[in-house]
Amino acid sequence: MKNTLLAVIGMSPQIITETLYALNQMNRPVHAIHVIATRPGKDRILSYLLDGGRGPFYCYLKEYGITGIDFGPGNIHVVRDADGVEIDDITDESDNARVLAKCMELAFHHTRDPDSAVFFSIAGGRKTMGACLTLAAQMYGRPQDRLYHVLISPEFESCRSFFYPPGKPETIELRDQKGEPVYKSTRYAMVNLIHMPFFSIRSQLAPEFLDQPKEPATLMQAMIREARARLVINLIEGKVTYRRMELDMMANRLSLYAFFALLKKACPTPDRQCRSCDQCFLTFDEISQRQSEITRLYKQLCGTRPVEEMSTTGILGLDQANFNSLKSRIKEDLLNAFGPMALQKIEIASVGKRGDMRYGIRLEREAIEVVV
Repeated sequence: MKNTLLAVIGMSPQIITETLYALNQMNRPVHAIHVIATRPGKDRILSYLLDGGRGPFYCYLKEYGITGIDFGPGNIHVVRDADGVEIDDITDESDNARVLAKCMELAFHHTRDPDSAVFFSIAGGRKTMGACLTLAAQMYGRPQDRLYHVLISPEFESCRSFFYPPGKPETIELRDQKGEPVYKSTRYAMVNLIHMPFFSIRSQLAPEFLDQPKEPATLMQAMIREARARLVINLIEGKVTYRRMELDMMANRLSLYAFFALLKKACPTPDRQCRSCDQCFLTFDEISQRQSEITRLYKQLCGTRPVEEMSTTGILGLDQANFNSLKSRIKEDLLNAFGPMALQKIEIASVGKRGDMRYGIRLEREAIEVVV
């Protein structure tokens, strides 16, 4: 699958290498980079980041042994005014409208290939540029696409000569809060890539609205009704999808969550409505008796990893304490990815009183799919 980094950039082009570094640490390769910028932003990329093949971008590729990234002057998309002149800054509503149009155009173009993924980066440029790209992602984003923000240690973020943590740490000159020079090793530079969940309307649009870029208002008006929300637990790809948003979940949590989803799918009273029914909910003792099912799901997620290397505690030997811990972490994952309203339906809920507590998922069984 081809991965494209689509970013908004202001006067800090190092955001590009910082984002590439973070994605590389997550084993998410980038094959092409496209940026949306103003004229001064373009100039800084060309003279400062690329520098005719000698800039920090190429140093990063060489140091980390990365090849095959398509990025050059032709991949810098500068916003232009009504006369076709590259704008110097975003100063009014008309400038902002042109930024939005450019974001919509590029988001539409790069999401047309089903065998591709787009990483939308909103860390650079003015805040309004990030808002425009976020809106474009919400209009055209697909399940495989991601919206990211990058956070850098404050002291390194303000350093114009810092582009990424080098493989061999270096001591560089920074500035403290008073502007005085200080020296610090790059080993202390933290580059964190923040995954921002977003709601996409793309799957709700008729084909005629996907033949060319449209204004957000036009796309919103095309939504006649909201499709029924589906919860998909994909054990092959290790992810959870709900309302066209995706969540990557750790194997131990996903195996337990999948167990409860399969429990709901195999409801013993299929003729009853799920909304007020908890017949498929189990006590912890009943869950313990089905440990082998949870273990089988976990081993499937771990692939070829030898069984003897797996711990016999935790997910492979649930007790009440680590069950509660895993359930709590699953709830936190779902809340952060899908929000509090969704959580009420898709969390591992508890019913009953202490000593007779039972657990299960409230969402209707018809809205749940488990891919194994």
